Amino acid sequence: MASNAAPAAIDALPEWDLSDLYPAPDSPALQADLARAAADAKAFRAAHEGRLAGLDGAGLGAAVAAYERLQDLLGRIMSYAQLVHSRAMSDETVGRFYQTMQERVTDITSDLIFFTLELNRIEDDALAARLADPALARYAPWIHDTRAFRPHQLSDEAEQLLHDKSVAGRSAWVRLYDETTAALRFPVGDERLTMAEVLHHMSDRSPAVRREAATSLGQVLGDNARLFALVTNTLAKDKEIEDRWRRFARPISSRNLSNFVEDEVVDALLAAVRQSYPTLTHRYYALKARWFGQDQLDHWDRNAPLPGDDDRVIPWSEARDTVLGAYHAFSPEMAAIGRRFFDQPWIDAPVKPGKASGAFAHPTVPSAHPYLLLNYQGKTRDVMTLAHELGHGVHQVLAAGQGPLLADTPLTLAETASVFGEMLTFQAMLARETEPARRRIMLATKVEDMLNTAVRQVALCEFERRLHDRRREGELTAKEIGLLWRETQGESLGPAIRLGQGYEWYWAYIPHFIHTPFYVYAYAFGDCLVNSLYSVYQGAEAGFAAKYLDMLRAGGSKRHRELLAPFGLDAADPAFWRRGLGVVEGMIDELERMG
Repeated sequence: MASNAAPAAIDALPEWDLSDLYPAPDSPALQADLARAAADAKAFRAAHEGRLAGLDGAGLGAAVAAYERLQDLLGRIMSYAQLVHSRAMSDETVGRFYQTMQERVTDITSDLIFFTLELNRIEDDALAARLADPALARYAPWIHDTRAFRPHQLSDEAEQLLHDKSVAGRSAWVRLYDETTAALRFPVGDERLTMAEVLHHMSDRSPAVRREAATSLGQVLGDNARLFALVTNTLAKDKEIEDRWRRFARPISSRNLSNFVEDEVVDALLAAVRQSYPTLTHRYYALKARWFGQDQLDHWDRNAPLPGDDDRVIPWSEARDTVLGAYHAFSPEMAAIGRRFFDQPWIDAPVKPGKASGAFAHPTVPSAHPYLLLNYQGKTRDVMTLAHELGHGVHQVLAAGQGPLLADTPLTLAETASVFGEMLTFQAMLARETEPARRRIMLATKVEDMLNTAVRQVALCEFERRLHDRRREGELTAKEIGLLWRETQGESLGPAIRLGQGYEWYWAYIPHFIHTPFYVYAYAFGDCLVNSLYSVYQGAEAGFAAKYLDMLRAGGSKRHRELLAPFGLDAADPAFWRRGLGVVEGMIDELERMG
């Protein structure tokens, strides 16, 4: 029988109110904005298509500003549609609304495709002269980033075709995956659980519940494996075709470019983490198995509560106060921004059928504010998830001042604020704990979270790499994908974790593979970066918090080299990654000393 915390023990959980974006899916305000966006986009095209090369700096700056206003308006519309859909993915009416908005916005943005293509055709010298004008200089980082894609730009007609077909191609397959996973139910005891709930049960105190949840997860995913394999194969082939046309050297290269991080920097990160498998995951899970009196742990025990852990349910109010307290100790300004998410209806925390699993922070647009989605069930890891997503939210609020074109942060840097928020929260909780056994449990739990953030994500990335490489040779069966999964995850987890029957289907529940190929290494990038950053913070004098907030305020206006320079860090230096991984290794050393 599955064990569930009584709702009263968690407190009443907040739900968001999306009316700051639009009152309802059928609201006149939404329809009016769609009509305005369509008219403005056509007027923009009529005014500027074929004329950008002849504009002076002020004129080009005014054109970029008009383009930016359109991006904010269209972003508001699609943010609303995505957030509505994320709460009710099994609702056909909501699904139809989401698809309709995607199609309407795609039609509208067809009139804007020309803009960045023409901008990229302006010669470097001519553009440099125009950038001397303040009206255009403000957008210099965005222009630089846009022109980074010049070598991979196709003809105007090809770009238009790819854009127009996206709603009936990639986006449709992603929607099929999302709605399928949201509708799945996993039998555990006499309950039929959602994805979020069954994954939660895999860290239950009861070994029988963990085993039953893991078995159910594997069974249901296996029953749907042919569909998930079709989605995965189709999207991987779609990516291969576009990568080939755009002349990207490797499947991961387009993600690296969109993250504005060099291939060699990512390669150094991935290699450093893979080389650390024996000293990190292999060593830790062997230690955890000994705590359980075993030589090996079954895969459903990987995230099991440690012996002696009371596994208590943490009320929402306590989670809120813990995270905000940790933020305040670091920076009152950061805590004040974070508190707004609780004072306003910007968080949706309950687990509900049809709701997206996992958690995210959606930035929406600078003219509005972010929203957080959680599936809060009262575990310590749920508190850490809150700290993580609130870090994103604070980052998004601070970066909003850069405007729609410059607020967005590359994935690698976006994970910095979230992981830093987790670290602040963990250190605050650890500092309050004086009982040795409890401190060991807290330290071990943090190590597990860091291994899941860094090492596991690199193992996921390695799975993606092998899958995309194999897909170039032909379609893979669901079984072949499962074998790749077992192979890559087994290498990462090591001999102390026994991968049982059903585990071969677990690749199917990772949404990042579908939504954003090669996203996952950004977590490892962020975790190692934060470990290095936090070690600087521990030895820093006054002024670190101010520099940190300035880094967040920069949004997407600066690259990782510029952002890390004030802290004396350089991600291009291999020692940078070793320093970050060394923090985790040091924690495992301490756990081994504790016995």
